[in-house]
Amino acid sequence: MAATREIVASYRNPAAVIARLLGQGTREDRNLIYLMVACLIFFVAQTPRLAREAFIDGTELNMLLGASLMAWLFIAPLMLYGLAGVTFLILKLLRGNPTGYSTRLALFWALLASSPLLLLHGLIAGFIGPGIELQIVGLIWFCIFSWFWISGLRVAYRQST
Repeated sequence: MAATREIVASYRNPAAVIARLLGQGTREDRNLIYLMVACLIFFVAQTPRLAREAFIDGTELNMLLGASLMAWLFIAPLMLYGLAGVTFLILKLLRGNPTGYSTRLALFWALLASSPLLLLHGLIAGFIGPGIELQIVGLIWFCIFSWFWISGLRVAYRQST
């Protein structure tokens, strides 16, 4: 199934999507693509807010975009791999036996599947600016991301025992 269809299916039943992705076998290349596409979408989501800040503050937009690109495409993936590793160790301490691949997949897929809401968050930050609207969309994104990630971790934990 195409990744876009899987993203839409995640909003109905994220556990079934993760189980289906895990059933396709260990594909670390696909895991890396999910992470990098999610980070690229996160970078794109930041551009309206950065353009607004550059206009209001009179700073150079290219400098802000370059720093954001460096952060999202080079630094964030390393930190997210570290977060997936810590999650793996926590699940091991909880007497689970998940694979490192399944914990990485749960995190990276949750980021990718929740990224459309982050695009909306970026648009609101760019066009409306700080306010209750931005906070509400940010909270909705965080709740959806947490739901996807926890559902994926539960599937990874159950498949291991």
